[in-house]
Amino acid sequence: MTPQTMTPKEMLAKLVSFNTESQRSNLDLIHFCRDYLAGFGVESTLVPSEDGQKANLYATIGPKVDGGVVLSGHTDVVPVAGQDWTSDPWTLTERDGKLYGRGTCDMKGFDAIVLALVPQMLAAPLKRPIHIALSYDEEVGCLGARLLAKAMTAAGLKPSAAIVGEPSMMQVVTAHKGGTRMRTTVRGHAVHSSRVDIGVPAVMIAGELIHWHNLVMAENKARTSPDNGFEPPYSTTHVGTVQGGTAVNITAELCSFTHEVRVVPGDERMDYVGRYKAKVAELEAQMQAVAPETGITVEITSSTPPLAPETDGAAEALSRRLTGDNGSHVVAYGTEGGLFQGEGWSTVVCGPGDIAQAHQPNEFITVAQLEAGAAFVRGVIGELAR
Repeated sequence: MTPQTMTPKEMLAKLVSFNTESQRSNLDLIHFCRDYLAGFGVESTLVPSEDGQKANLYATIGPKVDGGVVLSGHTDVVPVAGQDWTSDPWTLTERDGKLYGRGTCDMKGFDAIVLALVPQMLAAPLKRPIHIALSYDEEVGCLGARLLAKAMTAAGLKPSAAIVGEPSMMQVVTAHKGGTRMRTTVRGHAVHSSRVDIGVPAVMIAGELIHWHNLVMAENKARTSPDNGFEPPYSTTHVGTVQGGTAVNITAELCSFTHEVRVVPGDERMDYVGRYKAKVAELEAQMQAVAPETGITVEITSSTPPLAPETDGAAEALSRRLTGDNGSHVVAYGTEGGLFQGEGWSTVVCGPGDIAQAHQPNEFITVAQLEAGAAFVRGVIGELAR
């Protein structure tokens, strides 16, 4: 049976139709991609999550030699709950030159381009391989890419460059911040608030730890190097959610909050974790002097390295050659790029779409950007066929 060929827009419609919100499985989409590739005679490898509910996929097209390019994208998307959409987020809808749907921009648009151009990859006389890499759970801490990158290295793949197709308006991004996400749980001692002197109020202790983030960020802002290109140009600390307490007249027994640090390249994210844990130990000692059963638990939920600028990087040179972009671009958000760079692969971020559309209701990618991304991937094919 002749395999079905698709345009990038047709492939995008198919990928958008799979609800791959990060709290759900991505296996239906991954199995579609596996079967689609198999239809063209391309063997792919799945790298499952520990619980088997999700999977990464990688495949190689071209000769089994060192070098070549990784084209990397994630398959998960952020939730649509609570957002006001004017069309079905799981049905690709075109209006006024824009393609609407969850993930169109971040980042099924790039995934669709890569998959749709597989027939052109196979038709080209590739001298070096193209490695397709699709991951899960990028949106919740780049969880899948950790396994994917290690699996590709263990399989003996040695690409010369990796291109992470996150939306950058086809600008060549050479650096981004790294980040560590944490959850802190404060276990206090509940008493009537009239005797707060003999209680340990978990919410108030948590408040001191939350304020620590403000103090550290103020220090970073004061000593920043404003010419590094980042916005903001310093490492940031932030608390996102807080839960705690039962009543205004009871010292809270429990309080937990989620928080993060995002570091510029050159700052070590685990140094911040060490400083934070030192503050935790100081407060914990004060708590236990009142009630020995109290304490503070810090859990690291994810930690992703920054993407650092490279000197004479192969990925940067290739991407600049194909896009004509010679500007200096860095971004504050994180990607899987630092993980690939950690495997020794020269890495940049370069993909279609505007990051301002990511995670938004009525998310879209313009037809023009989808076409620009396709032209870029065709350029990669041409480069590897020389």
